[in-house]
Amino acid sequence: MAGFLLHQLIGTWFIIGSNFPMWLKGDKLSPTFNYTLTEKKGELYDEVRYLQKGKTKVIKGYDHRDAKDESAFTWRGKGLLFIAKSKWKVKLMDEKGQWAVIWFSKTLFTPEGVDIICRDKNPDPRLIEEIKNKMLQDELLKNYVQRIVILK
Repeated sequence: MAGFLLHQLIGTWFIIGSNFPMWLKGDKLSPTFNYTLTEKKGELYDEVRYLQKGKTKVIKGYDHRDAKDESAFTWRGKGLLFIAKSKWKVKLMDEKGQWAVIWFSKTLFTPEGVDIICRDKNPDPRLIEEIKNKMLQDELLKNYVQRIVILK
């Protein structure tokens, strides 16, 4: 079982819902998380991609899995962003690995929040409602359901 979630995360995820201000301002569009396994055990290479003024922008970093909790990670930026660090956790994921809900902690630069990510850029609205209903059953996530904005 160890490493199962890590392998489920590999690939591209579309951020379809969020309460993260960076995605809600409207000037950064089509955000994705792109995860690749590195040679280090329990580590992912992480690229956050989005469009701004028609150009693709990329934020690069590494996600280190928590030794005590396979669903929890610490992100650290690459290059000049090395000083930036945040904790995040996969709170929900469907059994087929097609969608997930990620909670992230507050940092010096960002508020605490939630992203809904999906392999499909335009999931069926019924799926989004199903995810929100599952969030309502989680003690932490239920606090975010009303604040989630579905991204277009």
